[in-house]
Amino acid sequence: MAQVQITIPEEVSLALRVPPEEAESALRKELALALYARGMLPFGKARLLAGVGVREFAELLAVRQIPRHYSEDDLQIDINYAQSGQ
Repeated sequence: MAQVQITIPEEVSLALRVPPEEAESALRKELALALYARGMLPFGKARLLAGVGVREFAELLAVRQIPRHYSEDDLQIDINYAQSGQ
């Protein structure tokens, strides 16, 4: 598995307005939302990055008023999945 590590300067880490034990989770969600909003990650991969389920990520998008990207290809994938009976 490829990994990307981001080092955050200590002064930035200390300035975060979240408890230290919540910092990683909060930053993962923020990054996932930003990358999804810019079209750099699809929904499924963004929610994995955020570390949340489908419903919770959809709720995060709604709260931030970030529109869902749903193309004809996405629809076809969903139709194929539904028809496969899985």
